[in-house]
Amino acid sequence: MAGAEELNIAELFLTRRLSEGRGERVALRLADRHLTYAELDGLANRFGMLLRDLGVRQEERVILALPDSAEYAAALFGILKIGAVAVMVNPGLPADGLAAMVELARARVAVVTPDAAPPVRHRVVVADGDGPHLDCSESLDPVQTHRDDPAIWLFSGGTTGRPKAAVQTHGSFANTTELYAQQAMGWSEDDITLSVPKLYFGYATGSNLFFPLSVGGSAALFPEHPTAEILFDQIARHRPTILINTPKMVAAMIELARSADSSRADLSSLRFATSAGEALPPSLYARWKETFGVELYDGLGTAEMWHVFVSNQPGAVRPGSLGRVVPGFELAVRDADGRDVPDGEVGRLWVRGDSLALGYWQDTPKSRDAFRGEWYASGDLVERDADGYVHYVGRGDDALKVGGKWLLPAEVEDCLATHEAVTEAAVVGVPDSTGLTRPVAFVVPAASAKPDGLEGELQQHCLTHLDAYKHPRKVFILDDLPRTHLGKVDRGSLRRLAEGKV
Repeated sequence: MAGAEELNIAELFLTRRLSEGRGERVALRLADRHLTYAELDGLANRFGMLLRDLGVRQEERVILALPDSAEYAAALFGILKIGAVAVMVNPGLPADGLAAMVELARARVAVVTPDAAPPVRHRVVVADGDGPHLDCSESLDPVQTHRDDPAIWLFSGGTTGRPKAAVQTHGSFANTTELYAQQAMGWSEDDITLSVPKLYFGYATGSNLFFPLSVGGSAALFPEHPTAEILFDQIARHRPTILINTPKMVAAMIELARSADSSRADLSSLRFATSAGEALPPSLYARWKETFGVELYDGLGTAEMWHVFVSNQPGAVRPGSLGRVVPGFELAVRDADGRDVPDGEVGRLWVRGDSLALGYWQDTPKSRDAFRGEWYASGDLVERDADGYVHYVGRGDDALKVGGKWLLPAEVEDCLATHEAVTEAAVVGVPDSTGLTRPVAFVVPAASAKPDGLEGELQQHCLTHLDAYKHPRKVFILDDLPRTHLGKVDRGSLRRLAEGKV
């Protein structure tokens, strides 16, 4: 699939279904209607023609900032059909954030909701799930693009600092779709997918659009911010076979399923669920399996490699691990000098394969650090066991030195997550009054938790199960954890919150 030099993923993921005779199959499932492949292709063609009429040329960037909808999918494929580059951004960005993205991308056009007013030459406004008036042809053949041509910008999912724009190619999307979705995980034409992350997040772009469409399946889309209640309603409506999940929602679904309102928690339609975006604590995996009985495949992907390249896979699950490298990719665990470390030792994750980004837009220093020839040198710390299973340890820039010893927040977070009063936890390091770094925890309590004495109870829980230097010196109780634009815990915000309070 990914070997040909001439490649346009709009043809690969959408137009080809029509030539295969699948035009009348359902491609998208929405709250009020279904769209067939032929209907989605027609809408994509009209978007593409409109963008071309507005002056968008091949390789120019187009901002795409819409809620999940048929129009989102159609606009994305329209951009790709004319050989332009989609810059997918969170539609909830404030005006200044969206303006910064427009400036960074030098975008000629932005496809936005009515309340967005980015400073661009042209806006294509999509209101309340209705496309703009597209009085143009439904016939548009994808332009010839090279597999190495830019297709989509994906923003890195770091937990601190400004996100980096990884420039990804048509070939990257084709490669991972074949290796991970089709060969390793077995997406099929009978699958219906539903996703917690939204389509602007690369994890969902693949799992809830490109993957099902590549095999003639269908994707269920909803624009609302997901909650456990909304998600169970969507599952009841669409009866998906694959659920694209995150650890945060895994915890919320479990809590709702174990509440008095548990009658809504029916996952009997699922073949499996996936988890990515953040580490999945083994205790949370165990509670999920105990509650729902549905397999949950944890994995790791990055914007720099587009999607998942190491994962638990059917017939090969090791709870508490990220699984094994997806066949077709190569993984290494290396020290700070780029030398391989033995199995069982912690090192920086390196990966290579045909989904490697071209680099970061306008950031040569960080590109040089991350892209080492054929390899992407991640900032993630992992260890690989003798059986080839990869265990996530933490981000290199999140590691703390406490009392002269290294502490990895994920270990403390997992310990906290085993306490019945905790729904979610995050740990960061902040300086105390003497300037020494100390671990501080932020906890979202379960609905049944009693706040009185909870901080001391959780500190004692950590002292009981961990070395004393690892226990959090303070525990903040929050209604929710702050998130980055990609939904990951915003550790920078947590550090700022804790400063001066340890």
